[in-house]
Amino acid sequence: MEPWNIFVEGDNLDVLPAVRDRWGAVDLIYIDPPYNTGNDFAYRDDIRGSDGTSRHQAWVAMMRPRLEAARAALAESGAIFVSIDDNEQAHLRLLLDEVFGEHSFVAQVVVNLNPKGRQLGRGFATSHEYLLVYARDAARTVLDASSAETVDERDFPLTTPDGRRYRHLPLRNTNKKFNPVTARTLHFTIWGDPETGRVSVEPFPGAVEVGPVFGDGSPAVWRWSRPLIAERPDDLVCRRIRGRSGQRVDVFQRDWLQRDVPGGRRKKLRTVWLAEEVGSTDTAVAELKAVVGHVFESPKPTGLLRRILATMPTDALVLDFFAGSGTTGHAVALQNLADGGTRRCISVNSAEPVRPGSNAAAAGLATVADITRARLQAVADTVGGGFEEVRL
Repeated sequence: MEPWNIFVEGDNLDVLPAVRDRWGAVDLIYIDPPYNTGNDFAYRDDIRGSDGTSRHQAWVAMMRPRLEAARAALAESGAIFVSIDDNEQAHLRLLLDEVFGEHSFVAQVVVNLNPKGRQLGRGFATSHEYLLVYARDAARTVLDASSAETVDERDFPLTTPDGRRYRHLPLRNTNKKFNPVTARTLHFTIWGDPETGRVSVEPFPGAVEVGPVFGDGSPAVWRWSRPLIAERPDDLVCRRIRGRSGQRVDVFQRDWLQRDVPGGRRKKLRTVWLAEEVGSTDTAVAELKAVVGHVFESPKPTGLLRRILATMPTDALVLDFFAGSGTTGHAVALQNLADGGTRRCISVNSAEPVRPGSNAAAAGLATVADITRARLQAVADTVGGGFEEVRL
């Protein structure tokens, strides 16, 4: 079995061009680049100045070739997720538009990593960061922006005698953009019996003719075509309801929870991810401390990465070329263990010296690459999946 985690020490600008030749096209890239908070960052170019504008220019100049190389390494069906804060969010969004194309933008997610908010400094107590999500090719990407974890069983209050849970959804399209003018073929009548619940595209004894209407009585359209209604009558039910103009007969879809289907039911992910869902900076520190100690100042929680991983196939090749403390590789191992996946993660980090007197230095970890290496080895020892260090 190929190892789940592969580590490469080196400047990512040197490593990225070799990734595709060595391992093939990458399916998913996640990076957490330096946020340019005013301090020096290790991956800098020679145009850094003293004012804010030149700092932004230097940061963009550092990121541009790395994102271009990342795009070249990414499969046509792949996607990239980039963590960022307010310091460079606007500049990064424009840069990603240039490198990947505006049409490849998927989402800007707000991530609530610090629910208490940062209490230092002036102004608001910042409690969020961002995830910018881009596809390599929006038409071909396999990214599935949904999750089984966000499905709430309480949204399915009805139960069949054999224990299957479901809810009723109006068969008519509730969006007024879809009407007899814009969706002419979906405006037709069907037949239903509100006593038995039976629905059919053909008349039958006891049935009444039912047409799609909005709550105000204006003409609407169905969400299903006539052939689909004929194919799945058991998933529909006719009921009496009370509308604005009194009682009327309408048709509803039985929307099943469907726990028994392959992969289970999924629900679209919202663009705000709460700490209670994906973890926080505090939980991330605790996770890292449990495997190698408190040796990194601002790691990401594995829950955040596991949610990202779940948007892609279970055999995805993952790349993190600002690997930091190794959260992405840790999350890959945990997710593989949880769902039987065969994901592999390539983590790249430079031999940037840690701060003198830091916890990492006290633990004998001289560089950030040493931290990444130590965590991924510890993950292999405790979670499994193996670990390999490659020199390019």
